[in-house]
Amino acid sequence: MSTKTNRLVAALRRSAMPITAVAALAATLGAAAAWSHSTDVHAASAAVSPINDSSVSALEALDNAVEAVAAHVTPTVVNVSVTARPSQDEQQQQGGPGMQQGQLPPGLQQFFFGGPMMPQQQQNPVEHAVGSGVIISPDGYILTNNHVVNGAVNIQVTLDDRRVFPAKLVGTDKLTDLAVLKINAAHLPFIGWGNSQNLHPGQTVLAFGSPFGYFRFSVTRGIVSALNRPNPFTDDPRKPGGFIQTDAAINPGNSGGPLVNARGELVGINTFIISNSGSFAGAGFAIPSQIAKAISEQIIAHGTVHHGFVGISMNDVTPQNASFFNLPDATGAIVSQVTPSSPASEAGLKQGDVIRTLNGSPMENSSALQVAVSELAPGSKIKLGIIRDGKSMEIPVVVGEYHKNAELADSGDGSTQHGARLGVAVTDLTSDVRSQLNLPDAVHGVAVENVKPGSPADEAGIAPGDVIVQLNRKPVTTAQAFADAVHALPANQDVLLLVWSHGGATYRVLQPASGMQNGNQ
Repeated sequence: MSTKTNRLVAALRRSAMPITAVAALAATLGAAAAWSHSTDVHAASAAVSPINDSSVSALEALDNAVEAVAAHVTPTVVNVSVTARPSQDEQQQQGGPGMQQGQLPPGLQQFFFGGPMMPQQQQNPVEHAVGSGVIISPDGYILTNNHVVNGAVNIQVTLDDRRVFPAKLVGTDKLTDLAVLKINAAHLPFIGWGNSQNLHPGQTVLAFGSPFGYFRFSVTRGIVSALNRPNPFTDDPRKPGGFIQTDAAINPGNSGGPLVNARGELVGINTFIISNSGSFAGAGFAIPSQIAKAISEQIIAHGTVHHGFVGISMNDVTPQNASFFNLPDATGAIVSQVTPSSPASEAGLKQGDVIRTLNGSPMENSSALQVAVSELAPGSKIKLGIIRDGKSMEIPVVVGEYHKNAELADSGDGSTQHGARLGVAVTDLTSDVRSQLNLPDAVHGVAVENVKPGSPADEAGIAPGDVIVQLNRKPVTTAQAFADAVHALPANQDVLLLVWSHGGATYRVLQPASGMQNGNQ
């Protein structure tokens, strides 16, 4: 198209002519230009220049590298086929069939684990599922997800060379969603361990497995999207996080398969995706090798796993809440709850303490601390570096052993009062209200009756049935006292609430809406 034609078309576009009219005029002018400037047209239609040799070489080198890694890892990947008879309780564990959406945090409504399940199977007491695994020793030990083999009565493993073996379940760890299988074989190809602590966002990774249980021994390529993603499950707040997030495609059936680095080393075990559609949506998650290696070694050695336990609930330090705790920066883990008679309680840790180090190593957030503690052997002696009311100190703690049922935190006639600026209505904790909410005796505060949609309380995730325990780190005693305290706050000042919800306490920062008037709900 000539320069004159380009100027005319641009002018027509600026005058908002219909695109069909612009196209017609451009075609007419183009024909005229071709009639009088045939030499230019022939020149323009000549073949494009070849791609620069250096660009081709770079892409071919990348292809060759990825092909080499895939060829190295694929022989260690297995397909895991399971016949299971899960109990109702087991079905509601992480990733099991029948998992309820109410167990997930807001916005995470689609978690898919293992292989697909046909509708008729949901009514069948015996279910068939397909997942993935990876060989971690030449004598037949295989690492996979606990949810892949949960309730299994029969397990079969198919190798890359199409050999099929019956597999024995050596042991599982529901807390980390890991399991170890054993097949009777020798001299098997096996994967080497990588160090997930050396990963960085943007780094290339490959994911292997059997998506949808049908496309066996598939490989996808992506990058590390993020590290140390927190535990998203509400069924057990003490499940360690630290997940690797990747955009390498992971789909149902990939569970238990390896995530590897550019050296073909195992850096993670693929475990779940977050998706609104049920298929890969760009956010896959893997258990880091830092956790997987330690757990698998315990299972192989002892058939079971012993997790360290301190007895606290935590929040991350954020730029929004750091000033409330007199912190120099936004790193560390805030103690939101101390379990009675726990190691933390006996060591003197208090609600509102901010843990910054463990044995001198910095703890960036609560997820990092949770992972580090879970890896400790019960009976270990550690030192936690904390900041309490702006003062630094060290607290020695003797690590206990995690037991889910025993050591998890214990999960009106007062008139309703409104925290109008926060968009929340609360009431006193009468005996009837306490009974309805099934509150432990140690929980004191005010019960949330209603939350205004779109309000600061709503945005902070506060819901009816929650209990507000503290406001700006001061105990809340009655609904009237809470309302008075809210009304007395300076305009537009952020508010720190300690909220008891779903069996645990967490700190929430609320930014009051200045437009809300007293009495608005």
